[in-house]
Amino acid sequence: MPDFEALVRFLVTPFLESPDALRLDFEPLADGQRLWIRVAFDGEDKGRVFGRGGRNIQAIRKVLKATGALHNCSVHLDVYGESSQDSGDGSERPRSRGGRGGGRPRRGGGGRPGPSKSPRRSNS
Repeated sequence: MPDFEALVRFLVTPFLESPDALRLDFEPLADGQRLWIRVAFDGEDKGRVFGRGGRNIQAIRKVLKATGALHNCSVHLDVYGESSQDSGDGSERPRSRGGRGGGRPRRGGGGRPGPSKSPRRSNS
C-alpha cells in the first residue's frame, strides 16, 4: 500500500497559506480494500484548495483514486466542512458563462454588425 499520507500532503500543501494547519485522518475499511481519507485545513485556504469550479480538489481526488486503483484499493477523499456544492464532483448544476443565459441563439444571426444596405455613393 502506498504512503497516502505523504501523497496527500504533497498534493494539498502547495495550496495552503499555513501548511501546519493541515490535519489528516485515515480510515481503512473492508480488509484494506477501501480507504477513507479526511482532510482539514484553515477556512481561508478553502478557495485555493478547491480551485475555480472545484478543479483542484477534483484533480487531487483523481490522483488518489488512480493511485489506489494501482494497488486494488478504493480511495475516497473527504474535506472537513465541505458541502455538496463545494465538492466539484459534477453533482452541482453547471453555471452558464458569459452575459447571456440559457444558451439560446441570438436574434439577427449574431456576428459583427455590418452595413444594413449597400453603401451610398456621393454625387459630387
